Amino acid sequence: QVQLVESGGGLVQAGGSLRLSCAASGLTFSSYAMGWFRQAPGKEREFVAAISWSGGRTYYADSVKGRFTISRDNAKNTVYLQQNSLKPEDTAIYYCAAARVRYPVIGTSNYDYWGQGTQVTVSS
Repeated sequence: QVQLVESGGGLVQAGGSLRLSCAASGLTFSSYAMGWFRQAPGKEREFVAAISWSGGRTYYADSVKGRFTISRDNAKNTVYLQQNSLKPEDTAIYYCAAARVRYPVIGTSNYDYWGQGTQVTVSS
């Protein structure tokens, strides 16, 4: 049974930082590209960042480029999202997802497994 469990969300002031983690189990983690998505109230789920199976390739949404960094530790079956210079518009539930491909992909339909999400709230 595949499980993706996010952690690290919380309440932070604008300009602050958070580090999200996603621990994976039940799959060969190093065979999967991983992604982070977010969904704000009343909005569709949107792509944030993705990373290849080896960590050598990454891709970001324009809205977070230069502020967020995705990384992974295959020895720990964990993917991370370092969030710096947070803005109120970053407030959302953040989800990690696993895609049975090697290279970063964007669309939600490309991902096979999803976590339950972790709430990030940025106050102004």
